[in-house]
Amino acid sequence: MMETQNKSSNGVRGEEVKVANKRSVNCSEFVLRLLAFAFTLVAAIVLGVDKQTKVVPIQVVPTLPPLSVPVTAKWKYLSAFVYLVVTNAITCSYAALSLVLTLSTMGKKKGFSLALIILDLVMLALLFSSIGAATAVGFIGYEGNSHVRWNKVCNVFDKFCHQVAASLAMSLLGAFAYLLLIVLAAMKLHKKYE
Repeated sequence: MMETQNKSSNGVRGEEVKVANKRSVNCSEFVLRLLAFAFTLVAAIVLGVDKQTKVVPIQVVPTLPPLSVPVTAKWKYLSAFVYLVVTNAITCSYAALSLVLTLSTMGKKKGFSLALIILDLVMLALLFSSIGAATAVGFIGYEGNSHVRWNKVCNVFDKFCHQVAASLAMSLLGAFAYLLLIVLAAMKLHKKYE
């Protein structure tokens, strides 16, 4: 999607210069913001509705039979998952707002693009930190930790753990969309000052 322009001097055909098509850059930015919105929205919803109840046998006294107790796993019970849901909600809202602002200020955005780059960086940092925290907690749920005597829970709450993994994957895709937005902005700045 590159256009070529001919430089002519006194009717003589000069060297061809490639100029980036502004529409392709704006279209790429629009698609990436739309993807960031969609991925973070899906991630927030998938984890926000995640809940599973199982009847688990609990041995209270070794000489008595185990008691069957219903136990529920919810995303609200772990602060790392709460952080992931809230971060996805924030970045989803920001993506929707930035999408609208980008469409409304096409062509007349001097200081606006710098603010977008900074906010995109903040959203990327939020997403990566929440993904890291939720992944660490999820890994403990999947593997357990024998040193502190935490048992695995994903062998019991398999549906819950699968939804957490799906939410983490969607969050990661949303983070990569923000990363590509930052790379695109850096490339625009680099071409502007060449």
